[in-house]
Amino acid sequence: MCRHRVFIKGEFMEGKLKIIIVDDDKLVAMSLKTILEMDTDIEVMDIGSDGTEAIELFEKHHPDVLLMDIQMKEMSGLDAAEIILKKNPTARILLLTTFLDDEYIVKALQVGTKGYILKQDFEGIIPALKAVCRGQNVFGNEIIHKIPGFIHKKEQFDYGRYSISDKEKEIISEVANGFSNKEIAERLFLSEGTVRNYISTILEKLALRDRTQLAVFYYQNMK
Repeated sequence: MCRHRVFIKGEFMEGKLKIIIVDDDKLVAMSLKTILEMDTDIEVMDIGSDGTEAIELFEKHHPDVLLMDIQMKEMSGLDAAEIILKKNPTARILLLTTFLDDEYIVKALQVGTKGYILKQDFEGIIPALKAVCRGQNVFGNEIIHKIPGFIHKKEQFDYGRYSISDKEKEIISEVANGFSNKEIAERLFLSEGTVRNYISTILEKLALRDRTQLAVFYYQNMK
C-alpha cells in the first residue's frame, strides 16, 4: 500500500506518491519529473539512468512506484525489473517506453511489472501511476489489443506436467477471456469463493503472480 491516505477526486488513496524515475535520456527524465511534480500528490524521490542504478535506488528508497524506461545502455529496465521483483515481489514497477515490441510486452507481463505504457501518452502517466498505487495493472490500449497476437500454437500441451484438471483449464480460459470472478461463477455455475480458490490454486501450480500472467500463459501455451 502507498503511504498516506488522502481524499482525491471522490476516493481515498495513499499520497504523497513516492516515485523514482529511471531513464537513460536525462532530458526525458527531467521532463518527466517536471510533469509529475505538477501534481501536488506526487513526489519524485530520485532519478536514475540505467537498470543497475534502478536496483540501487529502489533498495535505497523503496518507492511507491518505480517508473522506468526499457532500453538503457548498461542494463535494461526489464532485466532490472526482474531482479527487483525477485527480491521484492510486491514492488510496483511501471514501464514507460517508446517501443511497442511484442517480446518486451510478454516479458514485462511475465516478470510481474504493474504496467507498460508508451512515452507518447504523457496525459496518461499520472493516472497510470495512481492506478498502479491502488493495486491495479495498467497497460495502454495499444498493448491490450496486441495480447491475442501472442498466441503460439503448440502441437500438444502437457497439462499433466502442471497437474491442471479439466475444470482448472476451463477457469484459465475464462480468465484469459477477461471475465471477472463473478462472471466466471455465473457462467460455470460455481460460487465466487470457489472460483477464487480455483484461481489461487492455478496460480500456485503454474508459479504465476496474477491474472494477467495467467492470461499470457494461456495464450502462449493453451490456446
